[in-house]
Amino acid sequence: MQKAIIFDMDGVICHTNPFHSQAFISFFAKRNIYPTEAEFADHMYGKSNSYIMSHFFGRKITGEELLQLENEKESLFREIYADKVNPITGYMEFLDQIKSNKLLTGVATSAPLANLELIAGKLSLLDKMESVLASEDVSKHKPDPEVYLKSADNLKVSPDNCLVFEDSFSGVSAALNAGMKVVGVLSSHTKEELPPCDLYINDYQNLELETVLNLF
Repeated sequence: MQKAIIFDMDGVICHTNPFHSQAFISFFAKRNIYPTEAEFADHMYGKSNSYIMSHFFGRKITGEELLQLENEKESLFREIYADKVNPITGYMEFLDQIKSNKLLTGVATSAPLANLELIAGKLSLLDKMESVLASEDVSKHKPDPEVYLKSADNLKVSPDNCLVFEDSFSGVSAALNAGMKVVGVLSSHTKEELPPCDLYINDYQNLELETVLNLF
């Protein structure tokens, strides 16, 4: 039975959250809004831009307004991060292990496609992934399972034969809601801050593929 491993991107492939924080700090400061790091941890990491902006503006942000604000903030992020793209320790080596064992892989992120293209381009990931989905590819964001169910469909693998690497509460919830196994990447949150996962890692250093395959 074919198996697949699907990765979220922010906090899973690269530790981007500090740079998203910088972009949001600049974005909100222009509007005299000054979130604390604790507020970012609760209301930014792993959340969609619609949720983040609606929360901090104190009103629903949708439609054309959301598109304009999202483009402004994500452009700031890409400017800040463009020359700092760096995978989490051991990720590229672990991905090589996966591909040498002929397993299917995908990326399923809530980030915009332009962010995915920046990171995937710098790390030469696109030719290693059989499925690549960004925020524009779904109508419902995590914790809704849509992005993971679409990934399974793209990969032609049943959800119970998919394993997801996630770092946020909403992301882990989305994978569990899709009926998939989950490895929690503790780049931004503690075990206690995430729903129960099948395995937890701090990074990919010394992570053996056999350990991961035994989770199926």
